[in-house]
Amino acid sequence: MTPMTSRTRPLLNRRLAEFGTTIFAEMSALAVSTGAINLGQGFPDTDGPEQVREAAVRALRDGRGNQYPPGPGVPELRTAIVDHQKRRYGIELDTDREVLVTAGATEAIAASLLALVEPGDEVIAFEPYYDSYAASIALAGGTRVPVTLRPDAGAFRLDLDELRAAVTPRTRLLLVNTPHNPTGTVLTRAELTAIAELAFERDLLVVTDEVYEHLTYDDAEHVPLATLPGMRERTVTIGSAGKTFSFTGWKVGWVTSSPELVTAVRSAKQFLTYVSAGPFQYAVAEALALPDSYFSDFRAEMTAKRDLLAAGLTDAGFGVFRPQGTYFVTTDIRPLGFDDGFAFCRALPERCGVVAIPNAVFYDDREAGAPFVRFAFCKRKSVLADAVGRLKAL
Repeated sequence: MTPMTSRTRPLLNRRLAEFGTTIFAEMSALAVSTGAINLGQGFPDTDGPEQVREAAVRALRDGRGNQYPPGPGVPELRTAIVDHQKRRYGIELDTDREVLVTAGATEAIAASLLALVEPGDEVIAFEPYYDSYAASIALAGGTRVPVTLRPDAGAFRLDLDELRAAVTPRTRLLLVNTPHNPTGTVLTRAELTAIAELAFERDLLVVTDEVYEHLTYDDAEHVPLATLPGMRERTVTIGSAGKTFSFTGWKVGWVTSSPELVTAVRSAKQFLTYVSAGPFQYAVAEALALPDSYFSDFRAEMTAKRDLLAAGLTDAGFGVFRPQGTYFVTTDIRPLGFDDGFAFCRALPERCGVVAIPNAVFYDDREAGAPFVRFAFCKRKSVLADAVGRLKAL
């Protein structure tokens, strides 16, 4: 047989042509090759509560979840999610019809968009945005429409007029992320109320990514969009155990919504992973039932780490946007004499022995994100202190 020497089209699905290897893989590999401290990818460098880890071990030994768990998730975890939403936010959910366990929040996002978006639909997302948003919209055949959060008085803020202007007759869905990665912005109740009113007025669906719900600082308040008038039946809420309990490798997330929306998302999800993380689901059920003191202590610990890194970055000469939520600090490199985040981050490991992420990868408008760089502070204090010391070389 004569080997094929040319092709009429590329091997990769054209919807994914703009998405190569993620910046996280590139920068993590750079951290390994240079021995630099990795403050780029957002994963903790210590495990979460020992009792939660032991719950996973116990489930493994007892044979719970070692075979396929139920498609919607094990009943214990779905019940724990329902109890959590009621206890924290007063949201009443049906355990059997309004909860779906997923392989982390990333699958929840993908399944939601694949289920709810068709070719030609427009999806509005707040820019900068987590990179899987763009890929999932593309896979669904939708058109992403960015609305940019812009620097204002030391924070990134949403322009509600710009959001309203972005809605067209083709708009199907708003993709909302609060607390917001990478900027650390927490949308206020007033902002969320305006978003809810717009969604109701224009009959839009909303997918809201709330994986950092327990990581808000100072006076910032996390308000689930589904608690606002008219939003319960049009909002898909996404949660996750990874960020709250520091077990990101377990990949346990969930979707909560009306029965109709959960059924739609499950229709897509069942052909992605089908099911996953059986024993870990039982452990996360126990984690969600931890006393309120766990959540408040965790928040206090992360606040201290935020303050340590933010102060060190300020001393090193960065412009620092003090986050209200998440475990990332966005910085402006222009005070240091740089304006290209990609070049800066690629040189930083050799220059200082620290890895960060250029925010431009989270923008359609690369110029708007060019001078901003993200650092993660979900690391041990000793590691953060070491990184701060190295960054003084700048």
